[in-house]
Amino acid sequence: MSERTTTSGVPAARSGAASRAARSGAPAYAAKFAAPFAVLGIRTAGSTLTGIQYLPLTERAQAPTDAIAERACRQLERYLADAQFRFTLPLAPSGTPFRRRVWDALSTIPVGESRTYGEMARQLATAARAVGGACGANTIALVIPCHRVVGTHGALGGFMGVTAGDPIAIKRWLLVHEGYRFGR
Repeated sequence: MSERTTTSGVPAARSGAASRAARSGAPAYAAKFAAPFAVLGIRTAGSTLTGIQYLPLTERAQAPTDAIAERACRQLERYLADAQFRFTLPLAPSGTPFRRRVWDALSTIPVGESRTYGEMARQLATAARAVGGACGANTIALVIPCHRVVGTHGALGGFMGVTAGDPIAIKRWLLVHEGYRFGR
């Protein structure tokens, strides 16, 4: 499946579930949360958070349709008010066992710190490019902090599958919010 992007370069592809929801008239997201850097499309299933996707700032906010989406919105508000806030959401990311292993490792990177793709690769006994691929496939953006993985010597590297444009601005915003000091 090829990924469609908006004019700003932000991925706008829909998952199979989102496409089915759109055809059925059901909302594609359980909530759309307006943040300073993007609108966050929140997906849930049962009692778990299954996805957070960065949407363009032009998207309209949408009130939560279930308790997990409501909880996610409240925790996102707390994170925006205090970058040290720790998410305590029940997650159900969709991905291969390898990707899940990378995402678990990402979740151990402390706020305000980063790891390079190479460091993550050595930790996981894999290649830096594979780590980058797993970061790009992260289904629960922000909560699983793939934005904390940077290029060599503190370069931002990629984000959401690109190396320029709005996604990199989002990554920079998140890192600055968390107190990351560039050029260390």
